Amino acid sequence: AQVANEAGVPTEVRFWGAESAAEVVAEHGQADMMYANNVYAHVPTLNDFVEGFKVALAPQGVASIEVAHLLQLLENDLFDTIYHEHLCYFSVTALDKLFRRHGLYLNDIRHLSIHGGSLRLFIEPVENVGESVKQALAEEESLGMNSLAYYNDFSARVDHVKVSLTNLLTELRESGKTVAAYGAAAKGATLINYIGIGTDLIDFVVDRNVHKQGKLMPGQHIPIRPPEALLESQPDYVLLLAWNFADEIRQQQQAYEEQGGKFIKPVPTPVVL
Repeated sequence: AQVANEAGVPTEVRFWGAESAAEVVAEHGQADMMYANNVYAHVPTLNDFVEGFKVALAPQGVASIEVAHLLQLLENDLFDTIYHEHLCYFSVTALDKLFRRHGLYLNDIRHLSIHGGSLRLFIEPVENVGESVKQALAEEESLGMNSLAYYNDFSARVDHVKVSLTNLLTELRESGKTVAAYGAAAKGATLINYIGIGTDLIDFVVDRNVHKQGKLMPGQHIPIRPPEALLESQPDYVLLLAWNFADEIRQQQQAYEEQGGKFIKPVPTPVVL
C-alpha cells in the first residue's frame, strides 16, 4: 500500500466489509466496477465482506471476483493448494447462495486456468443469470457436489499422489540422478512436508524472490537459491513445486532444458515433462 501511494495510486489499509464500504461510498460515491481477485479464500467474515459489495456497488455496477474452483481442486487432486491462509474453497453452488443472501446475483462466469483452475465471477445487484452460471450449477448437481459422498475419496487419491511421487524421486536418487525443485511458495511447503520430501531427495529449491533466497524451506529445511543455480549445478531433474506456472517457468529455463534437464510436475499425477 505504501508503494502504491508513493506511485500515485490512492490506497487505504483497512478490512473490507459493510462498515468500511459505507465510509468509502460516503467519500467517493458508489462504484461502477469493483475487483476482488484471489482474496475471498482469505476472508473469515464472508457475509460482512459480501455485504460490503452490496453497499458499494452502484445499481448498475458490476463486481469481478476471482476464486479457485473447488471442482477443479478436487477433480485434479490439488491438495497442495490447501493451506493455512485459505479458509474456504468455493463451489459455484455455494457462491450463488452466498451472493443471493445479500441481494446480489452471480450472472456470469469465466473459467480460467490459473492456480490449477479458477473462476472469474461477475456479480450484479440485478438478476440476469447467464448460461455459463446455469451450466456450472447443473454440472455440480449432476456430479453430486452438494452431498458429502462426493468428497469421501479425496484423501485416498491424495495418498496415491504421495506414494507415486515418493517412489519416483527415490528411484531417481537411487539411480544416481540429481534433483532440485522450483518454487518456494506456500503450496510447495505444503507438498514437501505432507509427502516428506527433504534433502535426502532434493538438493535445493530455486525461487526468483530475492527475499527467499538464502533461506530454508519450512519444515524440511531445504536451502533456497536463485534460479541461476539450475544452470550452475545442472541437476538432472527439477520438481515443479510452483506447477501452476509450469509453462512460464519452462520458458524462463529454456537453457536448462536445452542442456538436458527435465522437469517433474507433481499433480494430479507425477509426470516427467
